[in-house]
Amino acid sequence: MTLFKQSVSRRSFLRTTATVGLAAGAAGLKLPAFAQSNLPDIQATLDKISVDGYVREDYRKLYKLSSDPLWDPAKDWIRTVDWEKVRSEQSGKTVRFAIGAADQDSAAEGLKPFEALSGIKVELVPIPDDSFYDKAVAEFVSGNASFDALQFFSPWLGDFAAPGFLAELDDYAAKWKLPLDDFYDTYRLNYGYFGGKLVGIPFDCDIQMVHLRKSIIEKILGGPIDKSKSVASYDELIRISGEANKLGGGVAGLGMMLARGFWSTYTWEHIGAQAGLKLFDEQWNPQLASDAGMKAMDIIMALQKNAIEGTSGAGWGENRAAWLGGQVATNISWQDSGTQAMRPDQSKIVDDFVTIYEPRIEGGVFAPPNIAGSTSCVAATSQNPEGAFLMLAFLTTSSIMAMNEANANGVAPGYRSVLGNEKLRAISQPMEVWANSLEHAWCAPRLPGMFEMEQALGNEINRAVTGQISAKEALENGQAAWKKIMEKNGFSGGKAPVAYADVAPGMYVGAGKPLPF
Repeated sequence: MTLFKQSVSRRSFLRTTATVGLAAGAAGLKLPAFAQSNLPDIQATLDKISVDGYVREDYRKLYKLSSDPLWDPAKDWIRTVDWEKVRSEQSGKTVRFAIGAADQDSAAEGLKPFEALSGIKVELVPIPDDSFYDKAVAEFVSGNASFDALQFFSPWLGDFAAPGFLAELDDYAAKWKLPLDDFYDTYRLNYGYFGGKLVGIPFDCDIQMVHLRKSIIEKILGGPIDKSKSVASYDELIRISGEANKLGGGVAGLGMMLARGFWSTYTWEHIGAQAGLKLFDEQWNPQLASDAGMKAMDIIMALQKNAIEGTSGAGWGENRAAWLGGQVATNISWQDSGTQAMRPDQSKIVDDFVTIYEPRIEGGVFAPPNIAGSTSCVAATSQNPEGAFLMLAFLTTSSIMAMNEANANGVAPGYRSVLGNEKLRAISQPMEVWANSLEHAWCAPRLPGMFEMEQALGNEINRAVTGQISAKEALENGQAAWKKIMEKNGFSGGKAPVAYADVAPGMYVGAGKPLPF
């Protein structure tokens, strides 16, 4: 399995169980260009981008959703941008959009409103899901990429940005008033910027969280779960997952992801962040085998004793199935494990779970982990970079992202105005904790070669959890691998493709802020 196939599996897995965010349906790839005089009414088109038109009917009925917006219209870019100006400058032009082949039909259908609003013709350039990274890089290297825009796994941002493959977007964002200030800092900085320049618009904005089964954990605790106090530490999570593991009944104490590659690294980063993990010093020397890194390994080794069978082979799909199927009492996963657990067509544990604030580690920090996600970028070789920017701004606008969350399809919003919406919070149980946590988020830097490094480290961590090597050896082996990969990507002799000072603000955004509980 190649990098892209692994990275998109978390969202692609949902295709059979949830509506794709922009509406599913078959559609041709090439759609007609529009003359400005023939374009439909702007307000009528915008009115159709609504709860009634985009959110699944069964979910609307289940939660008694009205047509009231699940977002702030004053912050929703598609409702504040000057579409008449867009049409006057772009109508009749074309944008070519690289997309995973499995998503092409739903993307074509979902882009129809953009074409109607802008007059831009969108031609999709389907690339096989299992070779997206390699194909995209090959086209960039050729100097003649067949696309103007693409969306990809955010840990690849450095791989695409450092060689100059991506267009700078600051001028377009200013001209068209993209509400960058509405994004949480962790997404804006880590999914948007490289080397101090805006090169992407955040799309799928993830955070990892801890979820508990109420019917099991409340028995162990002897009362209701307090989201910040009941499991305030990882020591307590080890204890209660161990107690839950003894109860039997086909339910294991814990679910977590420790498969080879980035899955194991993400779990280690998640826990290590709470111990104050810093992946690099200011000279870009890896610090994996630090006290914080070792503390995370100690906790992983303790937790895995309480984990469901097969956790050393578990990625997101396996973890999701066990959690939503009611097979684990506690779970370390992404925020969508909470939203999806509310949906009866996806979950067997509706009303029997709660998402809590991140457990802490003595001597560490409160650092909820922003891990994975995806971003939207314009190719530096684009023949219509401004049109490509406008298309990506449409796809990432807050109303569409809010309705993705309402549809529980795993494409997560990163806007303050969306995560603060009380109507949306009522149908996405993790959202209050999720929103508050983002003000303290931790994130791995988007460096050239970063995903390759996380793959290499995860292979070593997996060897440790399966008893082949010690925890210390795993981190030392990973650190040696990171140094080689970094040297290959230009980190040598005091040189680096990106300044530490440009990246540091996004690695931890919680310094000096009061805790949310």
